[in-house]
Amino acid sequence: MAKLLWQPTAERVRASNMFRFMQFVNERHGCDFKDYPALYRWSVEHIPEFWAAMWDFAGIRHSAPYREVVDDVTKMPGARWFSGAKLNFAENLLRHRDAQTALVFQGEGRPPVRLSYAELYDAVARLARSLRDMGIRPGDRVVGFLPNMPQATIAMLAATSLGAVWSSCSPDFGIKGVLDRFGQIQPRVLFTADGYFFKGRRIDSLERMAGILKELRSIERVVVVPYTEEAPDAGRLPNAVPWAEFLAPQAGLEIAFEQLPFEHPLYIMYSSGTTGLPKCMVQSAGGILIHHLKELMLHTDLTRRDTIFYFTTCGWMMWNWLTSSLAVGATLVLYDGNPFHPHPGVLWEMAEREKITVFGTSAGYIGALMNSGVKPAERYDLSALRAVLSTGSPLSAEGFEWVYANVKSDLQLASISGGTDLNGCFALGNPMGPVYAGELQCRGLAMDVHAFDAEGRPVIGKQGELVCCKAFPSMPIYFWDDAENKKYLAAYFSVYPGVWRHGDFIEINERGGVVIYGRSDATLNPGGVRIGTSEIYSILALMPEIVDSVVIGQKWKGDERVILFVQLPPGESLTEALKQKIRDTIRTLASPRHVPAKIVAVPGIPYTLNMKKVEMAVKKAIEGQPILNRDALSNPDVLEFYARIPELQED
Repeated sequence: MAKLLWQPTAERVRASNMFRFMQFVNERHGCDFKDYPALYRWSVEHIPEFWAAMWDFAGIRHSAPYREVVDDVTKMPGARWFSGAKLNFAENLLRHRDAQTALVFQGEGRPPVRLSYAELYDAVARLARSLRDMGIRPGDRVVGFLPNMPQATIAMLAATSLGAVWSSCSPDFGIKGVLDRFGQIQPRVLFTADGYFFKGRRIDSLERMAGILKELRSIERVVVVPYTEEAPDAGRLPNAVPWAEFLAPQAGLEIAFEQLPFEHPLYIMYSSGTTGLPKCMVQSAGGILIHHLKELMLHTDLTRRDTIFYFTTCGWMMWNWLTSSLAVGATLVLYDGNPFHPHPGVLWEMAEREKITVFGTSAGYIGALMNSGVKPAERYDLSALRAVLSTGSPLSAEGFEWVYANVKSDLQLASISGGTDLNGCFALGNPMGPVYAGELQCRGLAMDVHAFDAEGRPVIGKQGELVCCKAFPSMPIYFWDDAENKKYLAAYFSVYPGVWRHGDFIEINERGGVVIYGRSDATLNPGGVRIGTSEIYSILALMPEIVDSVVIGQKWKGDERVILFVQLPPGESLTEALKQKIRDTIRTLASPRHVPAKIVAVPGIPYTLNMKKVEMAVKKAIEGQPILNRDALSNPDVLEFYARIPELQED
């Protein structure tokens, strides 16, 4: 039985947006829901009614009403949403134009920069005028190669106000990684900063940009944002102009928001690209807007009074998700740099100063904090903090308990899980419900999520494949350059036709909580018993002798054996005594099936640029298979070690 860590008070429940929405549904539909499970059941059984209620509750701004919410919720892919409606994504995010702070930007080692909602609107209006004057039209692609700074938000809003499609990469991507993405979609305009800061070093972006532009022939204009220098030399790049010169000079401009169908393209997002050329997933303006508002308003309980932060880059979907908080009118805190420079508490120092109420991060960051010995509650005033969000990988039960012991005892810790593919979550937080160690609080409203067993049947209290059995608005409308939907169908619907198979291994319990056991393609299968990799990671997190780890299954003599790779602190070695301690701990806390056949010390663990552990890249390396698109990894060189480990050929 999972440990209960937190329960909201009755007053906090009644004050939540989720409670207000439940009352809204009760009144509109003559229901008498009193808790989340009842509301959730209704939402998946009455999907059109749910999204119609969300449309009104969120106050979606539109110029033409919809005729029908959805034509067929069982049609995946291809369900049509809110037909007839016309709206503009940027208009919904810029509905506030007052003096409240919209954006706070904290660059590594730099003083904070603040922008009010009125100043944000003015900046977007000036940039939108410039883009319109150069002929940017609906459907054109505009891209960013930028740190997580206000200019990235402004450029996205200006482009989408015209109906252009936005896509972005973070500046730590290499030349090939950028070309593998932007090269497929042929953008007309590219925004770049001159560089960025990381661990106290200035890193130049313009040299890489010169290499990118040699191959990216579609670019007509490069707009250079000064960041590491006051006046960078934009002349180093063809067709380049400084940000200040590109902005229209007039003040007080009104934005002519293009009114477009609900399913007009908004974002192009990318798969990780670790198994081939990244897939380009095209997502709709209306679908992303209403899905994000559901998650922000209801599941995160976000209001205008909140200050929300998420540690992310512009190359991760959490940037898109965070940016949609503007539609609620909250204050967004943007951070760019290393979260442990110049000291491990830098983000909590910022949380104290900015009175952050919602702090978003990753399980990897929480794990690193645990290893660093930092205890934010002892050093910083976090009285404003009411919620911590964690994603990227499963957060262990120990990670949950650490947050309550060392960050704050009275907050909602919401581990959330979904994907770039849907630009949102399948399972996430519930401000009306309890928090149990190691569990995601609930499945998202109107997300018909189940765990399927090997026979394709939904199971409760047992591990299975994460599936979604009904359509949802933020599904990709199509993949780029995929006229017959072959890539799209292969990505999600090849195993269960008409049912979205996400590729995660999960368990749903009787109370509706969800446990994520890792990627199903990396699931271990010794002796035919499926084991989620996170089951082993959560145990190793308890061992101070281990900095990090990755576990894979190796085909061996007609079966599969578990191989565990561990990264140790500098100067430490993997002794036989430590190996035995690892085996004994795993056997005691899990089962004999979980005990690795081999334990190998490695110099590092490979991660994507979005800090996701890549078991499959390790598996390919030890099997001698090619590892495609290494530019998707933050530390690809470490894989060379995995490719030449002689003891993996031994019994």
